[in-house]
Amino acid sequence: MPANSPNPYSLTLTLDDVSMVSVLGVQDRVLAVLEKQFPTVTIAVRGNAITLSGPEADVLGARALVEDLGEVARSGANVTPGDMVRAAVIHRESGMAPTEFLSQPILTSKGRSLRPKTLGQKNYVEAIDSHTIVFGIGPAGTGKTYLAMAKAVQALERKEIDRIILTRPAVEAGERLGFLPGTLTDKIDPYLRPLFDALHEMMDPDLVPKLLASGAIEVAPLAYMRGRTLNRAFIILDEAQNTSPEQMKMFLTRLGFESRMVITGDVTQVDVPGGQSGLKLVGGILEGLDDIHFHYLGSQDVVRHSLVSAIVEAYAAHDARETSAHGR
Repeated sequence: MPANSPNPYSLTLTLDDVSMVSVLGVQDRVLAVLEKQFPTVTIAVRGNAITLSGPEADVLGARALVEDLGEVARSGANVTPGDMVRAAVIHRESGMAPTEFLSQPILTSKGRSLRPKTLGQKNYVEAIDSHTIVFGIGPAGTGKTYLAMAKAVQALERKEIDRIILTRPAVEAGERLGFLPGTLTDKIDPYLRPLFDALHEMMDPDLVPKLLASGAIEVAPLAYMRGRTLNRAFIILDEAQNTSPEQMKMFLTRLGFESRMVITGDVTQVDVPGGQSGLKLVGGILEGLDDIHFHYLGSQDVVRHSLVSAIVEAYAAHDARETSAHGR
């Protein structure tokens, strides 16, 4: 029957060798999202059979998505309602199947897969694979640091590198750590804690202290990078918007042989004194150089609570209005 026919088009899919809970979600939560994405399609589930009815074009679109979700479930990945929303949007806008990004785990940790969940994240991970230095720039919740750390752990496990170095500027203290109470560890812990937390999510918690003690993993303030050459390392600079131009240059020139760097930050959240951000400046200096890639993530790549994406967009709209008002 032609698309948009007033008579409903109907077909039945049978998903063999897969748990329907993996496809439709606990308490059919993924199914509920699918129904919202295709409001003109009636979806009936009986055992492993799914019957779709409605306008032909919409039914065929829903079928393609359901079939791909079945493949994702067979790969061992858990599909969440958020994954379903993103998969539907990407499928609708680009025709890309969810299997092209949801079923490609970077790591498997504690029974769950760490993988890109949006097209922007997929392209970001691919950029890390193909460039020596990558800048991941975007708002909170886009996975820019988390995915970079997953790639670092993957590289260490594959023995492609000898060590992981994680660093960020302690700008909130002006990097004057001597004015803070406690031992050195006490002083730097608040600034580096998010990196430690991510490590413990990706690796056996009992293994992390051993790797830290052996130097295979190093977590340190940016000020500690000065004067070093870092060979066979995967180096991540987090919160790079809070570096000064001098600190950014210092960090980038630490690059040694067989090393890779990922620099992440959000240029809308600059806390560096004077507002002169090394991350903002570096794009105009290095963009266009071979083997350096700038990847920009947006609100569509936010994978935290759906409200986070809405908050990011609301602040962006506010900033645009302020800029326009001051421009007049």
